[in-house]
Amino acid sequence: MNRMFKTLIAACLALVPGVALAQDAAPTLDSGDTAWLLTSTALVLFMTIPGLALFYGGMVRKPNVLTMVMQSFAITALISVLWVVVGFSLAFGEGNAYIGDFSRAFLADVTVDSLSGSIPESLFIVFQMTFAIITPALITGAFADRMKFSAMLLFMGLWSLIVYAPVCHWVWGGGFLGGDGVLDFAGGTVVHINAGVAGLVAAIVLGKRKGYGSSDMKPHNLVLSVIGAAFLWVGWFGFNAGSAAAANGSAAMAMLVTQVAAATATLAWMFVEWGVKGKPSVLGAISGAVGGLVAITPAAGFVGIDGALGIGLAAGIICYFASTTLKHALKYDDSLDVWGVHGVGGIVGAILTGVFAREAIGGTAGALEGNIGQVWTQIWGILATIVWATIGTTVILYVVKAIVGLRVDEEAERDGLDIALHGESVQ
Repeated sequence: MNRMFKTLIAACLALVPGVALAQDAAPTLDSGDTAWLLTSTALVLFMTIPGLALFYGGMVRKPNVLTMVMQSFAITALISVLWVVVGFSLAFGEGNAYIGDFSRAFLADVTVDSLSGSIPESLFIVFQMTFAIITPALITGAFADRMKFSAMLLFMGLWSLIVYAPVCHWVWGGGFLGGDGVLDFAGGTVVHINAGVAGLVAAIVLGKRKGYGSSDMKPHNLVLSVIGAAFLWVGWFGFNAGSAAAANGSAAMAMLVTQVAAATATLAWMFVEWGVKGKPSVLGAISGAVGGLVAITPAAGFVGIDGALGIGLAAGIICYFASTTLKHALKYDDSLDVWGVHGVGGIVGAILTGVFAREAIGGTAGALEGNIGQVWTQIWGILATIVWATIGTTVILYVVKAIVGLRVDEEAERDGLDIALHGESVQ
């Protein structure tokens, strides 16, 4: 009788428009969405450890491989703690158009039942944490072989709070770039342009490696880098398709265009290098794949197959010349081409998102559908990110330099950082 009474009351309330609307608007947990985001979170973490750790570790000299792996591992631990203490609050707290507040510090008000859309809020937090982890980890490739471990930890901690968190808030946390209509599905500006600019600034501030340009700088084990690149490629499905935050058609399309763009960029870089140098290199193929993955990241939820093919082709060609011709012409030592692949690839992808965006896919038309203004909106987002990342990174580096110094001594750099910084080596 009691159950019948409750059912009758609910039915009567549903007849009242305002009440019915409130009932419809209440978020409910979707087990399918939750399962996909749990999987995606694991995939994105997998991109950093072991993916990026192996990708970078194989590209440095043998006496520095443990240092590169350790940097990715330590950053994973450091940013995980900072994110729950204050990083998430700065990125997704209410705040203002430029930065979140401290209302969510130490994950205040998060319970086992609190939701973010159709998934647990705790899952949204840890999913975003994996993005906050990989972004500073990407930067380490730019200053490989020459930064102190203590300086790296201090720099990354400050950078994640002062540079990454605000840009994340601007785009995804209710800030001004998202309000201005900048399209960034999974991190073209937030992750890749941000990290690429920081890497370029760090490489310039620290200066060139001792022996830069000599044969001693060649990768010591490209098999490790291929394995790492393969882990990155697979993990990127969590990165891009997971950013749909649901197990739906948007996630499936994001997965498809991610695969197509990565494959197209691989072939583009490979054939361009083949034509220029006479041989297609393994390093070039895996670099092209990562460039394509980077470029499709902002576009993944907004474009179709034409966009995937166009973005992949452009990324493979442009990132190749940015990592070779441009770097040699400007004479900066971006050790593992963080700027050439992530910075330039992110810019290419962000601009072309404004070209290839389809209203039927992501709800916003691009230039090909008559909305040429979207290209200028994308450029605005790129410029804002570049300016803040440049200023913030430069200031943080000089603060860290004043506190602990930035660069290892000449002997440690010559003999390798593994023994000098960690007392271990690969035999």
